Amino acid sequence: MIPAKFDYARPQSADEAVRLLADAGPEAKVLAGGQSLLPILRLRLSFPELLIDVGAIEQLRGVREEDGTLVVGALTTHHDLVRAPLVRLHAGLLAQAAATVADPAVRHRGTLGGSLAHADPAGDLPAVCLTLDAQLVALGPAGYRTIPAAEFFVDYLTTALRPDELLTEIRIPTLDGWGFHYEKFHRTAQAWAVVGVAAAVRRDGAGRGAIAEARIGLANMGARPMRAHLTETALAGAEPTAAAVGRAATMAAEGAHPPTDLSGSAEYREHLARVLTGRAVLAAAGAD
Repeated sequence: MIPAKFDYARPQSADEAVRLLADAGPEAKVLAGGQSLLPILRLRLSFPELLIDVGAIEQLRGVREEDGTLVVGALTTHHDLVRAPLVRLHAGLLAQAAATVADPAVRHRGTLGGSLAHADPAGDLPAVCLTLDAQLVALGPAGYRTIPAAEFFVDYLTTALRPDELLTEIRIPTLDGWGFHYEKFHRTAQAWAVVGVAAAVRRDGAGRGAIAEARIGLANMGARPMRAHLTETALAGAEPTAAAVGRAATMAAEGAHPPTDLSGSAEYREHLARVLTGRAVLAAAGAD
């Protein structure tokens, strides 16, 4: 289908983009990589009066490290996340999950900021950033503000971003010494995850003892990504064995409200969440 008519702007700076957003109000949409927005426009599920293409704003690209924090520009592509040495060193879970997004064509165009701002609960990277306790930085007319990932995802395709704010960067505390694994079930390589599980695990005894701490994020288990807090609590102090992890994983779907659709029922997704959580935690813990 052909999108509805809209005006187009291509700002050269983040400040210029924010001015355009403030002037246009809620009738404007930001175009980053376009891998989520363009299909919605073609289906006429969105009718923006102004499309603001931020692709020329170089300050929104790249990866750097600042005082134990990994700083990722919102326009950094999935492909660059996979290849960036700093991401692989300090946030390997993000690199691993980005490598599973759709196909190479989408990974070369899609951006981290675009994926997070789109806030599809079936997306891989929102659940990963939630697991990593990321902080999302937005620029608005009043300046910058930082939004914890736990507060950023509000509802289905809805975030805490205001209509006049632009997501500029994602700040991730480095998890050096943690194991990680991203596990998902999907029908085809290009399809959204039926269920995805992001796990990060820290073990005692220089990585050889019991599980000291675990973080688990779930994708497509409700209207927004969620943490499996009961399983995280149950894993603290547990041995990284199939039996112990399996017991904790039985609580992974507690509090979730998964959808029923053509890919599976809510009950099926709850089963997948338990099974995939067990696999992801064991892999993150380095269990044999």
